[in-house]
Amino acid sequence: MTTIPRCKPQLDPEFVPAVLWNRAYQASVNKAPDRREIRIAVDRPEGSTWVYETGLLPESEDSAPSTYKYCERIVKFLLWAWGGSRVRISNAADVVEHLQEIYSVNGKRGFDYEFMGASCFNENFTIQNAEHAEIQEAHPAPTGRIDSFQLKGNRIGFDLGGSDRKCAALIDGKVVFSEEVKWNPYFKSDPAYHRAGIEDSLMRAAAHLPRIDAIGGSAAGIYISNEPRVGSLYRGVSREDFQTSIRPLFHDLKHKWNDIPFEIANDGDVTALAGAMAIHDSAVLGLSMGTSLAGGYIHPSGAITGWMNELAFVPVDYREGVAKDEWSGDDGCGVQYFSQQAVSRLLPLSGIELSEDLGLPEKLEIVQAKLMQGDERAAAIYRTIGTYLGYTIAHFADFYQFRHLLFLGRVSSGAGGEIIMQEARRVLSLEFPELSKTIAFQTPDEKTKRHGQAIAAASLPKID
Repeated sequence: MTTIPRCKPQLDPEFVPAVLWNRAYQASVNKAPDRREIRIAVDRPEGSTWVYETGLLPESEDSAPSTYKYCERIVKFLLWAWGGSRVRISNAADVVEHLQEIYSVNGKRGFDYEFMGASCFNENFTIQNAEHAEIQEAHPAPTGRIDSFQLKGNRIGFDLGGSDRKCAALIDGKVVFSEEVKWNPYFKSDPAYHRAGIEDSLMRAAAHLPRIDAIGGSAAGIYISNEPRVGSLYRGVSREDFQTSIRPLFHDLKHKWNDIPFEIANDGDVTALAGAMAIHDSAVLGLSMGTSLAGGYIHPSGAITGWMNELAFVPVDYREGVAKDEWSGDDGCGVQYFSQQAVSRLLPLSGIELSEDLGLPEKLEIVQAKLMQGDERAAAIYRTIGTYLGYTIAHFADFYQFRHLLFLGRVSSGAGGEIIMQEARRVLSLEFPELSKTIAFQTPDEKTKRHGQAIAAASLPKID
């Protein structure tokens, strides 16, 4: 499957945008008289199911390589966007057999097999054949809405970051207390450190309220059913202590606070919720380009979907053997295109030579300084990221319904962020003009950046 983008990234002209490859494959499918209609279901143990419908070329030796690649990349995207431990596919037994080999302990996607199975959902990951009619969606109850009633009552909202804890107290939506407290959770091995810090922030906020009706929180990582399943904040905690002390942490806190409504969500989703509240609209996809790429999503209904939205690990470039993610070992995933890692990867291509001893934040700071000095090489890095982004926005639009793109993170700050947005808009206008007309770029103001996260988190629980 060959595609030639009209806009080639300045420093990476061989880039193969996922959206163009997928659409080229689908153009072939639409011409095939015996095309196959399939459904791909992603299931979770508690009963949630999300379904993606698409078409495939007829089964043949000639079409197999492109069909297998198309399906593997789509399944990979759905797993990290939605999250689940079982994939069911209808009308494509050949594809299922191929994917079962890839997504296995010793397969090419062994990392994803273990992560989506044991790490997140405590069961073996499986890919299965299914009857077309039996694949139906089953959604969990949504949490967090932008409706104003969701801030009624006496609420506490908190946000757990890698360097500070933010906490706010609200009465009927009015902030009566807001505070940041420094902490250093990353390499603390004792789970008691994490619990004590969170309890301290909650008590500080509670002192400013006559009573507590609900508590909501956000933190980096994967949170399912109010449990952290994977989280960078707890990287210093042993696996055993994580299972026994960290996973039940927020259930324990809820019980301690008299079982009032208590919800915690991924910080990407809560950031998107804060952005939606700021613009008084829904259908928001949030992208935060920092050390990694964080994602968050607010459905057009105004609700958080419960999806994982780990967009750092979804495929955006369909080349093989390039831009390999050091964590999962996969090629062409978002983290290598929209983060400080992307800037570091593009440095040699730009001609800027920096010591490999420098950390990612230091490299970014140097590139930002060079840009302010008018260095064209630094501008080329940002234009390249902007071209990536334009095509990837169109790719995300094939899976997410959004009218607003919330754009934030250290890579997006300053003049560099302006270049990225301008180039992304240029790509959309040239390649996807109809889509360009429907998407607005949003950047949070300083108030939203500093305390909007905790305020939005306070809206997560629903008070009956």
